[in-house]
Amino acid sequence: MTFDEMKARVATGQGFIAALDQSGGSTPKALKGYGVEDSAWTTEDEMFGLIHEMRQRIIEAPCFGNGKVIGAILFEKTMDGESGGKSVPARLKERGIVPFLKVDKGLEDERDGAQLMKPNPGLEDMCRRAKDLGVFGTKMRSVVKSANPVGIKEAVRQQFAEGARILSTGLVPMLEPEYDITATDRAEGEAILLEAIEEGLDALPDGQQVMLKLSIPKTAGLYSGLTNHPKVLRVVALSGGYSTDEACAELAKNPGMIASFSRGLLQDLRHNQSDEDFDGTLSTAIDQIHAASVT
Repeated sequence: MTFDEMKARVATGQGFIAALDQSGGSTPKALKGYGVEDSAWTTEDEMFGLIHEMRQRIIEAPCFGNGKVIGAILFEKTMDGESGGKSVPARLKERGIVPFLKVDKGLEDERDGAQLMKPNPGLEDMCRRAKDLGVFGTKMRSVVKSANPVGIKEAVRQQFAEGARILSTGLVPMLEPEYDITATDRAEGEAILLEAIEEGLDALPDGQQVMLKLSIPKTAGLYSGLTNHPKVLRVVALSGGYSTDEACAELAKNPGMIASFSRGLLQDLRHNQSDEDFDGTLSTAIDQIHAASVT
């Protein structure tokens, strides 16, 4: 796929984006969910080798290339790896799946009710390397934990500032100011978040577009205006700790948003499943998430 073909696939594809981007801190938890205990590895390289085997198995599963998965978000080590005898981005594109790269370096400590992203001085170099490998866009995450306008606006400001750096390299940034779904003031805070995002979009130069990855809102349809905004290529939803059933039920209340789930996609996969059982389990999740995304 060319860049323009990938852009069209992301903008209009009837499907969802798989989040395969668990990094250092979340990898042990992801492996444990997959049925691999900590005792199975002793070094970081061995740990990442095991998670790469899981991702390869997902990428090569027959159901993963059935057209319902339109994109996949990768961790840097996954991007640099191989699957099916090709680089992972090349293999994904061969299967009709647009590759994205997680580019943030983790979260700062909470301040003013939000966790901002850590400094990322090598961002442009990483993006240029990703583009050379055929990656279309990026994803970076910060977290909002309460309806504090100061923290929310600073998190969004940082997302757009880092997004401008990414746009300068020719990639499309996916901005992810996640709102903690356990926050008791979520409805109030998400209204503030929406206003801050709209201000960021207004300031974005004409002709530029970003993607948005947001928690499924407490108030159904809250982000409907964003799904039709000329400076937004696509709005995707994170599962945010919901189970697959919960996330799909909530997402279906928000037409125009599509899924970008991690836990919601992977929660029932186990390393000791036969290839047939693995593909069947993954296929069930893909069908369910796809249905919620195209409702």
